[in-house]
Amino acid sequence: MNAVNRYPNLFKQIRLGDTVFRNRIFYAPTGLIDLNSQRIPSEDYIKYFERKAKGGCASVNIGECYVDDIGAPQHRYEIFRMKDHKLNYNGLGKLAERITRYGAVATAELQKPGLASSHDGETLLGPSDGVNPFNKNAVCRAMTEEEIYQVIDDFAEAALYAKNRGFGMVMVHAGHGWMIQQFFSPYFNKRTDRWGGSTENRARLAVEICDAIHRKCGRGFPVEMRISGTEHFDQGYDLSEGIKLAKLLDGHADLIHVSTGNLLAPGSSAYTHPGIFGTPGCNVNDAAAIKAAVSTPVATVGGLTDPEFLEEIIASGKADVVEMARGLICEPDMPWKLRTGRDKESRRCLRCFNCVHEMYQHGRLFCAINPESGKDVEISDLPPVAEKKNVLVIGGGIAGMQAAITAAKEGHKVTLCEKEDHLGGVLVCEKNVPFKKPVDQYIEQQKYLIAKANIDLRLNTEVTPDLANELQPDVIIAALGATASVPPIPGIDGANVMTAETAFAHPELVKDSAVILGAGLTGIELGIYLSELGKKIEVVEKADTDDSEWNAGHMAKLASCGVHAKFNHEVVEITADGIRCNNGGNEVFVKAGTVILALGMKPRWDEADALSACAGEFYQVGDCRAPRNMLAANGEGWTAAKQVGRY
Repeated sequence: MNAVNRYPNLFKQIRLGDTVFRNRIFYAPTGLIDLNSQRIPSEDYIKYFERKAKGGCASVNIGECYVDDIGAPQHRYEIFRMKDHKLNYNGLGKLAERITRYGAVATAELQKPGLASSHDGETLLGPSDGVNPFNKNAVCRAMTEEEIYQVIDDFAEAALYAKNRGFGMVMVHAGHGWMIQQFFSPYFNKRTDRWGGSTENRARLAVEICDAIHRKCGRGFPVEMRISGTEHFDQGYDLSEGIKLAKLLDGHADLIHVSTGNLLAPGSSAYTHPGIFGTPGCNVNDAAAIKAAVSTPVATVGGLTDPEFLEEIIASGKADVVEMARGLICEPDMPWKLRTGRDKESRRCLRCFNCVHEMYQHGRLFCAINPESGKDVEISDLPPVAEKKNVLVIGGGIAGMQAAITAAKEGHKVTLCEKEDHLGGVLVCEKNVPFKKPVDQYIEQQKYLIAKANIDLRLNTEVTPDLANELQPDVIIAALGATASVPPIPGIDGANVMTAETAFAHPELVKDSAVILGAGLTGIELGIYLSELGKKIEVVEKADTDDSEWNAGHMAKLASCGVHAKFNHEVVEITADGIRCNNGGNEVFVKAGTVILALGMKPRWDEADALSACAGEFYQVGDCRAPRNMLAANGEGWTAAKQVGRY
């Protein structure tokens, strides 16, 4: 059975306005930004979205486009009013053309931040006077009716400009706490005129913007309206109110895109961007409730990756369109792979937030398990492989598996040696952790790709210099991994001490009470896992509190499990019944039956160095180079293999 028959609803066309979309898979906006000094999208930016269109999705949304310059973050990609459009004229047209030439519809997300502006310290425009209670620096002035109508016109003018540059649809962002949602939310909107009070009045801005765009661009030009079905904070509106909003938009919007949450409220991101502890498709039920109340097509979004689930959503009538951001960052070719029966090769997002972290830290979206993601220009600039070589990959962990797969794909003869009886490296210890199941599925997929490729796999094979010389490789890619870091703490060799790897693999060996040394991701995830098994866990960390956005979701989950984390606690001794710590000069004793080390990894530098003279080309990747996360390990393995035969 071909994949189109397997997913008949997912690959059925849908008509919005006068535009036909080739399937039901839409790329949702991500906010990727990459401009040159003239504020024109760079080639990296253009190729990033072009790649999504090549992969077969029906709509490619380029993300945040601000309709005017009031409160708009200056580092963002902006569509201003007509007087400012010359800045982006060529860039927008080029971007739209590069998306549409592959059969996708180019979509621009139009929005205005209001209270959500990043411009702290200045008076912002919103529905009502006051201070944002979630950000005391955000002082808001109530907009006049003249200003409200100017905003409506700004949205319509920006939509027309986008249409004239080649965009086939606009998405008006009326969710996640942006200005339009602020007008709809009773918590933020205290007006008593025709723009506040009743549900109909609070929804008026969203409805008027839809109608203004249709008047300006033509009724056949599709308008997607993203709303939050619920706000997910105590004083926010619930699904019943979200349904009322959707019913008021019915017949005005061409697609009602149901997301959730209000990012002005702390903790809302757990719903708008579900992580590894969240439920895949967490907004589907909200979308289904809204779809049952309207005749306008409905889209759903939020942690969607499983093709069978996507098909079921459409087939059951819960939604008409499925939208993915992280899922298509991870696997831009998902639509084509599903259509052509290559389901097993289609990567599934881990919901690990590496991409989000990379965007905020480095301004680029890179995926932990797809080393090609975000490197579209780099890949297109690579010269062809000039010489096929004999490549020996040593180590079958994350970096080694990726290096072997990539080298084989490039046409090299590849031998992959792993000293254990299995592939996957240190992460195999997490195989039975429920919230890490996507990682196990990824490892199984890599094993499938290795078996499918022409790779000589040798398990239970430790590579010594003698064996390496016997194999006579042209190239060695050393991915030997690392060992657990064991600092010289008195008592660390006690019978009650074990590594995090052992605790993950054999939780039955952990006593009913345990203390984990180290509050990195490994320690936190282990604490969550063990607490869910009914064990009393404490986490001790030498450093100060980690309140970064990168770790916030993990820390919140840790707290919800009843696990207490002690920061600024330096362990000075491990005893038979716990640990002694120094906390700012004060001695603290933490009682525990088991002490677990999650203190990082020590690279196998010496083993790698001993092999470096066994081939003319030698690459050291992954944990044996330095402690690495999955993103770095995959990236280094892929990069090393890509170099072979080219330089």
